[in-house]
Amino acid sequence: MNLETYAENTWCKGCGNFGLLNSFKDAVSELVEEGALRAENMVISSGIGCHGKTVDYLNLNSFYSLHGRAISCVSGMKIANPNLTVVAFQGDGDAFGEGIAHVVFSAKRNIDATLLVHDNSVYGLTTGQFTPTSEKGFKGKSTPRGSIEEPMNPLALVLASGGTFVARGFVGKRKHLVGLFKKALLHKGFSFVNVLQPCVTFNNTYSRYRESTYILEDEGHDATDFQAAWGKARETERIPIGLLYQVERPTFNDLLLEGLVPAEPRAPPLSAISEIISER
Repeated sequence: MNLETYAENTWCKGCGNFGLLNSFKDAVSELVEEGALRAENMVISSGIGCHGKTVDYLNLNSFYSLHGRAISCVSGMKIANPNLTVVAFQGDGDAFGEGIAHVVFSAKRNIDATLLVHDNSVYGLTTGQFTPTSEKGFKGKSTPRGSIEEPMNPLALVLASGGTFVARGFVGKRKHLVGLFKKALLHKGFSFVNVLQPCVTFNNTYSRYRESTYILEDEGHDATDFQAAWGKARETERIPIGLLYQVERPTFNDLLLEGLVPAEPRAPPLSAISEIISER
């Protein structure tokens, strides 16, 4: 399946966004070929930042959202038309800074949507400010002497908020990332994949991630065990990647709509209208 567009790619050479974009293309193409997904029923959205250009580079229905609002935009789309497959792309600053409340409530409600976070722990588009996931001591334009804050833990945040699919990937392990994306897209409920995606210009973490990441599936991790997932989410010396947690829970859409598809045309309630008229 060809998901290419005419848009010129302006990301820096070696940017981790390429690995995420190409992994997503592979995941969608494979699911379409397997008959598990219909591309014409997909809608993607992005926030503001380098990651935001993702929607320019994918030949899918797309929508640029405001800063931090991509997941709330696709949530609205899904409620209007539950037949859609909706995906939000956000950066770490976008998702956990400006848009953190939307992430928390998407997990709490179990919105049937996928959120893929481009986590490079830096505001790259604005040339190097620290973000909620930057390491303590990170030196950038807004913290020239080093950040004094401890980094946020996105996986623990979504687990604690009630997320039903919580995963982490690394763009340096493309085949594994494609598998994670396929699982996330097929999950019924809120699926969250935090992707380690180094910014080669302002926070090049490729070496660290290549040395310290390991794959959970290789170690027999039980993704249905919340306490085990919580423990993996809090590891820092070695960095686990893979599916930490997945369970089934009723989605917000199912509970709210009970089978109704608001986007579909409906016949007017003639009997109710007639009753009102007759009463007058």
